[in-house]
Amino acid sequence: MKKSNKTQISSKELDKKFDECKDVTKYMDFRKAITVRRINLDIPKWLLDVLDREALKLNVSRQAIIKMWLAEKVKLLKKAA
Repeated sequence: MKKSNKTQISSKELDKKFDECKDVTKYMDFRKAITVRRINLDIPKWLLDVLDREALKLNVSRQAIIKMWLAEKVKLLKKAA
C-alpha cells in the first residue's frame, strides 16, 4: 500500500511493522476510504425473520444481508435512471 509515490513499502514490511505495533498510517492512502454511518432502523418482526432466514442460507450476518439487498436495489435504481 502507498500513500504517495514517495512513500512505498512491501506488504511483508507493512505486516511486520503492524505486528510490531508501529504506526503504519504513513503508508496508507485514505483518499478512497469508505466512510460508514450508523443508523437505527425499526423493522417488523416478520421482515426480520425473512432477513434472518436468508442470512442463514448464505451464512452471513443479518447486517450483511441488509447491505447486500440495499446495494442490489440501488444498482437497479441506477440502471433505471
